[in-house]
Amino acid sequence: MNRATPPHERREILHRMRDTLVQAKVGIEEMREALARSTQRLEIERRELETVRRRKGLAASIKDAETVQIAEKYEQMYAERVEVMERKIAAQENELALAERDVSEMTRELRLASSGATPPAGNAEAQRMRDAQSEAEGVTGESSSAVRDEIDSLGRARTRADREADAARKLEELKRRMGK
Repeated sequence: MNRATPPHERREILHRMRDTLVQAKVGIEEMREALARSTQRLEIERRELETVRRRKGLAASIKDAETVQIAEKYEQMYAERVEVMERKIAAQENELALAERDVSEMTRELRLASSGATPPAGNAEAQRMRDAQSEAEGVTGESSSAVRDEIDSLGRARTRADREADAARKLEELKRRMGK
């Protein structure tokens, strides 16, 4: 957001940014809760695996082949479950870390926008603006303030449109990751 944005539009943009940030933070809390549930489930599966292994050992010590065979079947099943749960938890941890980075970036952008600060234009965009202004001066033969104002206005509009498109893209990506 730049200072050329009318105050009512600026307030609306800030409001939408805050709403998006709140939704993202709620999503992070839900991700943390899901990770905690998965971790608890993994511990249950590990305990079950250890119980099956212990029972298998006891059955083997008394030479009960049928019980050993059944225990081996369940040992394989619980080992697979533990492996799947470990991969699931790793994926959830990675997803949570990614979402936390996104929220921290969104928070930084909201603070910048709230304070009225704008990130500096990229070198390529700044050069395009200077080139356009030089071209306009070459056409008119002098530095016309009206032309400069128009070029500045177009640059601000493009920057605003780029930021809004980026925010919309980030929101859609976050919604997609959160399954909404």
